[in-house]
Amino acid sequence: MSNTRLLAAGAVESHVRTFFTGHTVDVVDCALGPERRDQVPDLRVLVVEPGPRSDNWAYVTAGCWASTQKHGHGLEFVMTAPVRDERFIELMAMIAFYHCGGHQLDLEHSMPIGEPWVPGSTCDHLLISLPYLHGPDLEHCPLPGGHARILWTLPVTTAEVEFRRHHGHEALEQLFDKARIIPTDPFRASVV
Repeated sequence: MSNTRLLAAGAVESHVRTFFTGHTVDVVDCALGPERRDQVPDLRVLVVEPGPRSDNWAYVTAGCWASTQKHGHGLEFVMTAPVRDERFIELMAMIAFYHCGGHQLDLEHSMPIGEPWVPGSTCDHLLISLPYLHGPDLEHCPLPGGHARILWTLPVTTAEVEFRRHHGHEALEQLFDKARIIPTDPFRASVV
């Protein structure tokens, strides 16, 4: 691990641990395989147990920033889920590889999963959004010589992605608010 990558990964981990004070945080090294490992050489997923700040599990990437940052600025990602499951760690590795492998995700982008978020779910895409469940204190992560923005990966349906393409991100978020979705419910109904 290069010194810059080591410092960045350590700063992301420290930021997540500080934000989630009182929660247990596990660090999981991701087995991406040799070809994918080249895209995100130092990828780890921080697995945050429920605690005083949230009663859900959070999964946060650490390693995307070092692979894609420009002028000290880059992204990491958070997913919130109702349980601890290896599936969510794998999805975070998938997001990291997709982002660092040339697709350059950003706010209001989406990514196809290629299958349901969890078996039986109609959510088969991830929408990149502001981390509404955690707020700007998690979103803005200072790093040596720059900062990472931690964005939320919200599981959504194909119909919701299509609606966003035609009507815009804000219109979709308004539908989410109106329907009062529970974003961690893998079996929630589509809002469109």
